[in-house]
Amino acid sequence: MTPFNLLRLGVFLASLLPLLRLVWLGMSDGLGANPVEFVTHSTGTWALVFLCLTLSMTPAKRLTGWSRWMRFRRMLGLYSFFYAVLHFAIWFWLDHNLDFAAMWQDVLRRPFIAAGFTAFVLLIPLAATSTPGMMRRLGHYWVSLHRLLYLIAVAAILHYWWHKAGKNDFGTVALYAMLVAGLLGVRLWWAVKAAVDRRREMAPQNER
Repeated sequence: MTPFNLLRLGVFLASLLPLLRLVWLGMSDGLGANPVEFVTHSTGTWALVFLCLTLSMTPAKRLTGWSRWMRFRRMLGLYSFFYAVLHFAIWFWLDHNLDFAAMWQDVLRRPFIAAGFTAFVLLIPLAATSTPGMMRRLGHYWVSLHRLLYLIAVAAILHYWWHKAGKNDFGTVALYAMLVAGLLGVRLWWAVKAAVDRRREMAPQNER
């Protein structure tokens, strides 16, 4: 096994540690006075963490010049989806007893639930089309589809922000919001810069 494959294996196993921690805490009665709330918040937070890590791969590649950062992106994105599935499943199962009508009423009634539900639903097609085979089938449409990740990040931040608004506790979510804003802002800057550079390159041709 090459050093890089060992590194990928290490990242894969390390990404399971949040789940193993929850299992350990559950077995040792360490989930606190409200275990359901603890596990729900933990899985939601880790879904956001892995979402941020996924978004950070392209900037890491451009800033360091090491293209292999991109080989972590799919794994990290799928882990974000994995923890989002756990987050959703706990809420749907334990909060709503698998009642679709009650779940839908909650989505319509509470904005922070609607934002989180939107982020989760949009993650599903991204996870489903993350394989090399789907990339080949979709061609250039794959890139357009996976730009939904930017909208998902905004929806996830809104979900977290509105949830904390009820408790007037914005400290942690503000850090995530700034991180996501930075990761999306640098992409916008690069896109604008690329557009300006293209116009400059075309200007001499138009003058001829």
